[in-house]
Amino acid sequence: MKTFFQNFFYCGILGWCVEILFTAFQNFRYRNWKLQGTTSLWMFPIYGCGCALALPYRILKKAPAFYRGLSYMLLIFTGEYISGRLLTGKQACPWDYSASRYQIHNVIRLDYAPGWFCLGLLIERIFLRR
Repeated sequence: MKTFFQNFFYCGILGWCVEILFTAFQNFRYRNWKLQGTTSLWMFPIYGCGCALALPYRILKKAPAFYRGLSYMLLIFTGEYISGRLLTGKQACPWDYSASRYQIHNVIRLDYAPGWFCLGLLIERIFLRR
């Protein structure tokens, strides 16, 4: 149980850091050299749930990386969709993908699939292989 909470904490922190870097580097497009990144307190428990990838990792650890990454991507999309819909219902969702052509119900973006694929494999490498 201690490992679960440690991994939850580390995944939450990693998610926050990645999101802040991602949103900061998006400012390059607008030539905003402040490079300010943003996140929300809601995102910590959402990212912390990344530690739940431990179960599929145990099942798929001998599978090729492509299949593991695909599984993680689908699980991350599912978590993002569920949490996004719940938070939207409370007017608390910190993200809004309505401007994207590849969005589903404004809470997931299909063009983020490669990022979620890679993030799942990164979480596996950092937290799950211990």
